[in-house]
Amino acid sequence: MTRSSTFAPFDLITGDASRGILLVCDHARRDLPQDYGTLGLPETEFERHIAYDIGAEMVTRELAALLQAPAVLANFSRLLIDPNRGEDDPTLIRQLYDGAIITGNYPLSEAERQRRIDLFYQPYHDAVSAATASVAARSGRAPFLFSVHSFTPAMQGVKRPWHVGVLWDRDDRVAKPLIEALAADTSLVVGDNEPYDGALRGDTMFRHAIVNGYPHALIEIRQDLIATLQTARDWAQRLAPMVAAISQRPDMQDVRHYGSRTGPV
Repeated sequence: MTRSSTFAPFDLITGDASRGILLVCDHARRDLPQDYGTLGLPETEFERHIAYDIGAEMVTRELAALLQAPAVLANFSRLLIDPNRGEDDPTLIRQLYDGAIITGNYPLSEAERQRRIDLFYQPYHDAVSAATASVAARSGRAPFLFSVHSFTPAMQGVKRPWHVGVLWDRDDRVAKPLIEALAADTSLVVGDNEPYDGALRGDTMFRHAIVNGYPHALIEIRQDLIATLQTARDWAQRLAPMVAAISQRPDMQDVRHYGSRTGPV
């Protein structure tokens, strides 16, 4: 492991930006810089969803290869700081998460909070911004942002029925055809803004897509379905033709400001 000063906060997969697609993976890794230790947690906690989105990195990498698309992946655990939250979100740096007390996050000084923003959170978002700008310039169109996440089969003892969910706010240019394409497979239970609501002010899609009027969607795949390289590859192969087809729709080409259910953009 490396110290914070040399820790790479993101990984960039190069691809053909002229295709107009950018993949992002906010919770790809469970890593921490060496000087943060384990944030006071047992090592086993980093095998759980609280540390990262299990399988999401593998799906993103496989999907990037199939689509020949660029991708940006966060290299740090969400327990350090969550890149899929706004800077004013109370869950940006969690002190309690699904029964785990993160003692390394409590108490947290304002200086330490800002340090994590400066060293990890902001460089990741700067990388997403730069990649988005590159896709826009190379493709000559509104870039299509596709965010890959995963969710647990159960939460607080309640089984989740969905195999996959598509999260969105007001712009349904991606979400509607993607849900329809997934639901065409009758073996799948497809969630529309499940298991979470896609309207989250300040999250990655809000920050890089919604405020700019770019087409986008966030997909949530159940973790037990993508826990191995082969099953992650299977899901990437399922998604790739859908994403490619949606990217060619005429309504995807332009900047369109739909706003947000969270309030004025």
